[in-house]
Amino acid sequence: MPKWTFITKHAVVLSLITRHPRITALELSTTMGLTERAVRKIIADLYAEGYIKKKKVGRGVEYRVNHELPLRHAIHREVSIGDFLEALGWKRARKQVGEQSLLAEETG
Repeated sequence: MPKWTFITKHAVVLSLITRHPRITALELSTTMGLTERAVRKIIADLYAEGYIKKKKVGRGVEYRVNHELPLRHAIHREVSIGDFLEALGWKRARKQVGEQSLLAEETG
């Protein structure tokens, strides 16, 4: 009997994509111990629901996670994907504010 975990396969794929936006389905499958086909199905699920976006880069794909979407379960809809990923150790990138914006705030 396989051991159970608290985190679903979808959440693991999402967390790995967040950390490694250019990771391939083969790399994900090797890391997770799943078939590549199973990983591609999970990626398709996440894409269909808007949790990830794909951008073609050369011969590969770069993923972007929509951190603002809520978790899917009705009990946890107030928790965003970004908040969930932060609990798993992901650090949000801070947006850099240009010098012009800082100057405008100071004078206005």
